[in-house]
Amino acid sequence: MIEKLRKHKKILIRTAAGLVLLLLIMGLTSRYLAFKFKPLVKAQIKELVLKTTDSLYHIEFTGIRMNLLTANASLTGVKVIPDLRIFKKLIALKKAPNNIYHLELEKIEIRNFHLYTFLRYRKLNISELRLDHPDVVMVNQQFDFNEDKAPMPNTSPYDYISEYLKEFAINTVNFNNISFKYINNNGVKPQADSVQNLNITLKDYLIDPHSSLDKSRMYLLKNVVIKLNNYTFATPDSLYHISLNQLDFATSTGKLNIKSLGVIPRYSEMEFGKTLGYAKDRYHIQLSDLSLEGINLPLYILKQELMAKEMTVANGSIKVFNNKALPPLIREKIGRFPHQLLQRVNGKLSIQKLNLSNIGVSYAEYDTDSQQKGTITFENTSGSFSNVTNVPKDKAKNPWMTANLTTYLMGRGKLDVNFKFNLDAKDGAFSYSGVLGPMDGRALNRITRPLGMIAIKSGEVKRLEFQVDANDREANGLMKFEYSELSVNLLKKEAGESRLVRQGWMSFLANAMILNPNNPGKDGKLVTAKIHEERAKSASFFSFIWKSLFLGIKHSVGVTEEKEQKIKTQIATFEQIKLDREARQARREKRRLLRERLQRERLKARKGH
Repeated sequence: MIEKLRKHKKILIRTAAGLVLLLLIMGLTSRYLAFKFKPLVKAQIKELVLKTTDSLYHIEFTGIRMNLLTANASLTGVKVIPDLRIFKKLIALKKAPNNIYHLELEKIEIRNFHLYTFLRYRKLNISELRLDHPDVVMVNQQFDFNEDKAPMPNTSPYDYISEYLKEFAINTVNFNNISFKYINNNGVKPQADSVQNLNITLKDYLIDPHSSLDKSRMYLLKNVVIKLNNYTFATPDSLYHISLNQLDFATSTGKLNIKSLGVIPRYSEMEFGKTLGYAKDRYHIQLSDLSLEGINLPLYILKQELMAKEMTVANGSIKVFNNKALPPLIREKIGRFPHQLLQRVNGKLSIQKLNLSNIGVSYAEYDTDSQQKGTITFENTSGSFSNVTNVPKDKAKNPWMTANLTTYLMGRGKLDVNFKFNLDAKDGAFSYSGVLGPMDGRALNRITRPLGMIAIKSGEVKRLEFQVDANDREANGLMKFEYSELSVNLLKKEAGESRLVRQGWMSFLANAMILNPNNPGKDGKLVTAKIHEERAKSASFFSFIWKSLFLGIKHSVGVTEEKEQKIKTQIATFEQIKLDREARQARREKRRLLRERLQRERLKARKGH
């Protein structure tokens, strides 16, 4: 028994020794072969880069490591550099790409390059190419000869490698934590932008006799996945921070998702304008669950043109605030309607359909007279825009951008509103129409009290319908406003008081002499109101619309220019009567005091005798 155990022990020792020796031989052989292969591989890598890029790029690296046993390798001190002399020649030959790249990084890892397949079948198949913390600079210059160019190589790359390879494939290329700089070289001066912490994965890169003709591939790739997390940058004026959280894009689906997008002001509502020294709209935007579908990535890479079939924004808020207590900045806003601003966007943009769901929109002002903030809100806004584009007019099949939205005014009344923007109109022509359903008029006090110094005591909105045509200069339209039991209080601000005070006599006059308490009235006749509002050159888009609609509402309830003049005259008469009465009272009081003084003097004189 003991003898058997000794024999087994000797066998195990010999086996282990044999394995160690085999591994040692394999390791030494691997190192020897790697040493012999290094110059060849180094030359082949450099030749491969030169040939597959028409000599536009060359690669440099300070070191190469190979382990044939594990089929792994790495390059250190890597630089991929464009040859600008070749680039100029390619421009002359009308073969130059729109983008050239500069790449620099400390290390490229090559994992599992399948040595047996390479040696036996002349096929170089790499499982993964990993590039950590690369610095990438992309320079874009548009060339007419690349117009409508397909995302395929001009010449099959296989022609360059067929002498020594039957196939070159990389399953996955991972760019991790890229520092990316984009330079737009199409204007008078180059414009640069940059992004950090970008991750890009390239899937199934293949060069063989047929891959360049495969229409399911883009630049010989089956898929490109882009990820960007927690990216924040300041706007050029330093008033806002733009933040992106979890951006994902894949060419296989053509869909881009963004978990959240924020436009965050650096200053509070009241400090924002004070920092500038004048009144200016302050925006605070927070949107979630954004997606774009049907993105043409080759077109964006080639020409920086964003073309997508559909965009969806679900959940979020858009808040606008203006401190009217500050002096206004007298600056013309002509040509700054939404569809006009769209035409100013650098680079072509076209989204066939833009869907909104559960978006809250609010506009607020701080009023000088009331010293309070008034807010109008449009809650749970949903609907869609069509043909959101700045494509040149001569190429646009459809010159209209439209919007059909449903929202809830002050969270109460359902409002269906439609916009139609003429993309061809030089005067910014657009139209808007809508219908507001039943709601309690007192819900509007959040804006009428601070901004209009009017409190709605009672009033039921039954239906409000409007149709307006507008442009840079004016708005014209018609309003039909049905309501009942309207009554208001006129307010004023008194010194030392934080709240607004009711003006009893003027409120009585307004309700008795100006307002129509019901529309239709007792005679059943509906009073309609024509709208004609001339736009102040400094008025914003939202201000222009609000003033136009407010004018129609005023006229519908009876507050016309004639009635306002009548009440002003009546108030002036009453004020004069009041002044005359106070003057008579003052004269009577003066005479009374004079009589009392004379009586005291007489009594004093009698006592002296």
